Amino acid sequence: MTALDLSSPVAVVGSGTMGQGIAQVALVAGHPVRLYDAVPGRAREAAAAIGARLDRLVEKERLTGAERDAAWARLRPAGSLAELADSALVVEAVPERLDVKRDLLRELEDVVAEDCLLATNTSSLPVTAVGGALRVPGRFVGLHFFNPAPLLPLVEVVSGSATDVTSATRAYETARAWGKTPVACADTPGFIVNRVARPFYAEAFAVYEAHGADPATIDAVLRECGGFRMGAFELTDLIGQDVNESVTHSVWQSLFQDVRFTPSLAQRRLVESGRLGRKSGQGWYDYRDGAERPEPHTAETARPPAYVVAEGDLGPASGLLALIREAGVQVREEDEDHGTRLVLPSGGQLALADGQTSVEFRDVVYFDLALDYRRAGRIALSASQDTSPQTLAEATGLFQALGKKVSVIGDVPGMIVARTVARIVDLAHDAVAKGVATEEDIDTAMRLGVNYPLGPFEWSRRLGRSWAYALLDDLHLRDPSGRYAPSLALYRHAYATDKREGSTS
Repeated sequence: MTALDLSSPVAVVGSGTMGQGIAQVALVAGHPVRLYDAVPGRAREAAAAIGARLDRLVEKERLTGAERDAAWARLRPAGSLAELADSALVVEAVPERLDVKRDLLRELEDVVAEDCLLATNTSSLPVTAVGGALRVPGRFVGLHFFNPAPLLPLVEVVSGSATDVTSATRAYETARAWGKTPVACADTPGFIVNRVARPFYAEAFAVYEAHGADPATIDAVLRECGGFRMGAFELTDLIGQDVNESVTHSVWQSLFQDVRFTPSLAQRRLVESGRLGRKSGQGWYDYRDGAERPEPHTAETARPPAYVVAEGDLGPASGLLALIREAGVQVREEDEDHGTRLVLPSGGQLALADGQTSVEFRDVVYFDLALDYRRAGRIALSASQDTSPQTLAEATGLFQALGKKVSVIGDVPGMIVARTVARIVDLAHDAVAKGVATEEDIDTAMRLGVNYPLGPFEWSRRLGRSWAYALLDDLHLRDPSGRYAPSLALYRHAYATDKREGSTS
């Protein structure tokens, strides 16, 4: 099954931001496009807005004048659904209300030909439910574009329970022909991106609610240590707190209030107070004129230790040993079968976040997971009230000697980046096991849909097959609510490795 021929008309119903974006994508790809909106005059206004954007593309030399003129000639505002009768594909982008979408699709089915492909751009409603009232539900598919549709490459192609394979394949190939990167997905709450991304927000909010760190510090650690393009607090302010919370709540409810997707009370209070982010002038941060952006907590300069003793290879943080030597700090290595830590001159220990807490041990400082310890600009340290000030100072000075800013947070098990990545990896494995999507498509979706530095399975391969399971298992022991319980899929993944290596533990 191939993509739609470029001579085939494409219709978009709904002329808001997303509808305009999808129409522009199909138009620039070369299709005749029909644009309809139930509000009189809206389709014509939207067509004019698309024309203005085409003009800007010419100014930026992304289109030639001839290409713009040809595209403009192919765009036609429609005054009624009847004018969409010759369409080969109709994409609805109307408000996220199940009754509105179903009523529209029933009307469309009476207008278009039997072989017309029908699609929804819903981001939160089940594709199966949206198309449930159709006489021929097999031709109905989800085409979830990301905003702004002309710029973002990802399209989730969602097959409902009744979607024919031929329909899903044609939609997939058409999206690819339009220059997009499609990923195939089953009709599950949140699809790929909005399902797997929930921990990125949830764990940042959880650290904040536990008084582990303030929003500015958490965001800085996620960016400068974890390699994420934006922190969770600034990103939800950009998205809109009401929008982000609505998606979280929808996924949670649709999964029968699965504790792993529980919404944040702190975010709920933010929404209730009307602090919705950039669009309202206040969210986690203040965007009003004259407001100052809070700075992340950064530790004062401390003296680095003269030496460290490396017990084991530090696992995912093994690259630190070379950096420590380059900084002029002596590294003494000792063979330890189970050691993955640095011993400081004070006698205290420095260990990679593992889901345990500092207070459980005599004198331990934890450091957070980094995407790349050489390139990271900031490292988070975690200590308890019982941690020796000298040990914390030596740990701080060590990372400062490596050229890193240091943020000291509370005694939070799993810290910030480590617990976030572990939960993302877990949900990704769970999604594959439940037939949501393939490993490759999930990695692609998370990189392109939310700009993650690595896909979950790329993280998993880099960190080791049992890393995420071990961290979450330790977290689950300390928070037995079920939020951090590793999925059966992640357990099988980790256990299979151990079994091959001859372990029975």
